[in-house]
Amino acid sequence: GDKGKVFYGVGIASGIRNAAMRRSTSDSRARAQISKILDTYVSVLNKDYMASTTAGDMSQSTEEQHVQQALKTYSQMELSGVQIIDHWVDTDGTEYALAALDMDSFKNNMDKMKELNAKVRDTVRANADKAFDELSAEEAKRAR
Repeated sequence: GDKGKVFYGVGIASGIRNAAMRRSTSDSRARAQISKILDTYVSVLNKDYMASTTAGDMSQSTEEQHVQQALKTYSQMELSGVQIIDHWVDTDGTEYALAALDMDSFKNNMDKMKELNAKVRDTVRANADKAFDELSAEEAKRAR
């Protein structure tokens, strides 16, 4: 299954004396990091969806825009499933927050997207793992 497939984001806050404010700043930065990753992920999903449906017929550009918009809306909605799973404060007072979003909840929430028709939902669900692996491979290349 999708065990072990997780999106992670790290948020860093420094120079903030107020501990509560520092924590909420690092939390929201970690969520923002996942949001950026999801935007990229949604682009990959959208590309895969288009490849599987158009097969060379580009007359479906309005559907393409609709799907892209719906997926963007979905990724925004999906941020509610992001959990802050750890915090760490360095000796210099810099706070780190670790956010996570697992693939299982990503796919389960797909059913709540009424804007997406069933065909789109099925295609996205079917390509979710492939897109995750593509994105992981891209990240690995960039990290070298």
